[in-house]
Amino acid sequence: MSFQVHLTGSGDLVVQVYRQLREAILDGRLRPGERLPATRELARSAAVSRTTVSTAYERLLAEGFVTARVGSGTFVDGTGALDRPAGSAPGGRLQPRGIWPELATTAPQRPEPRYDLRVGTPDPALFPLPSWRRLLNRELRTGTLAAGSYADPAGHPALRAAVARRLGISRSVRTGPGDVLVTDGAQQALDLIARVLVEPGDVVAVEEPGYPPARRLFRSHGATVVGVPVDDEGLVVDALPPRARIVYTTPSHQFPLGVPMSHARRRELLSWAQRHGSAVVEDDYDSEFRFGKRPLEPLQSLDRDGHVVYVGSFSKTMLPALRLGFLVAPVTLLPALRLARQVADRHGDTSAEAALAAFIEEGLFGRHLRNASKVYGARRALLLSALDGDLGRWLAPVASAAGLHLTAHLRPDAGVDAATVVTRAERRGVGVQSLADFCAVPPVRDGLVIGYGSIPTDHLPEALRRLARCFTA
Repeated sequence: MSFQVHLTGSGDLVVQVYRQLREAILDGRLRPGERLPATRELARSAAVSRTTVSTAYERLLAEGFVTARVGSGTFVDGTGALDRPAGSAPGGRLQPRGIWPELATTAPQRPEPRYDLRVGTPDPALFPLPSWRRLLNRELRTGTLAAGSYADPAGHPALRAAVARRLGISRSVRTGPGDVLVTDGAQQALDLIARVLVEPGDVVAVEEPGYPPARRLFRSHGATVVGVPVDDEGLVVDALPPRARIVYTTPSHQFPLGVPMSHARRRELLSWAQRHGSAVVEDDYDSEFRFGKRPLEPLQSLDRDGHVVYVGSFSKTMLPALRLGFLVAPVTLLPALRLARQVADRHGDTSAEAALAAFIEEGLFGRHLRNASKVYGARRALLLSALDGDLGRWLAPVASAAGLHLTAHLRPDAGVDAATVVTRAERRGVGVQSLADFCAVPPVRDGLVIGYGSIPTDHLPEALRRLARCFTA
């Protein structure tokens, strides 16, 4: 293997070579059984005599760190290594800003449940992987990656055009390719928006309950994050803090309650943003999966003054691991957002972006949505049936017509709290989440958030039977 030593000054070169090799063995960079470089090779790369390297090897051999095999070379001996973490770095005195320890999640790591009713993950079995692999392989052979050049920070032109066209048709979003900026998922879109708009101490209003990753991201940029209550019509505009620089909202399918923002409330929010000169970040995270009445127009399509930044993602419709999302911003913000993307990571994965453009343009994305919607619709019907049956003794579902989860409040006479139900469910192999997981303060009404995106349809009835038993013991 190749190994570099770095010699300094005019001190004993043998000692320097020996110590660096010994340290690499102790910290695991050189692992037991690995062959050290030939003495001639290491001497040449370090610009020292071969005798210097040979003497260092002899010392390592005498101390049991290496063994010599005639005709084969010198190898690391595992018996000479100490019990020390591999590749450990110095402890150091540098400390991160105080916000980062505060943002650390405290939830313990739990094993994957047999019956997964958690929120936020689509079913990977529904994704047409062979078609995706074909398009990606084609792009790897002939696309931008093969050319070896840097790409546009705003994203692949074909994907920007495909996203703009689809948003215009399916969501009535007023946009063209030049208004779209491709991101590594919705979370990066929020990060770019915060980089461009948020100064330390600025107020950012978020829904309460709401999406914890967004709350944490804005706090990481130094914002003062203020929770704003949600009622049956969505975000309560009258409760917005007047100094809010950004209002983050999920109006099509409020996360996690599921209620859509009413048309009147949308108009009220846009009027508020105009009066206060604030930005509204509209996260349209999973509205493609609809099972009821026609959706209301997005805030972006109602905005006439350039206050709305529309954010979308393919994580729920395709696969989270693909890390593909986008934003549509007013013209005044686009240059700064594009520059922020360039500063952050130059550009995204051009091969995946081009493959997604072809996936959309060839009709494969629309076909996938239709097929997946049928499956999710069947799962949703099973969940609603259970909430109307056995589970209805303890849970009252919140009306929702879209998405991959339902929220249900505990009835006043349920006789148990959501945290206890979640713990009991875990023991029965069921993963489910409490409404409190999505709240910065304890919720006014306790409840469960029940996902049906990732669980196979034939597993769902048993999962719901087990969940029902958690309310009694």
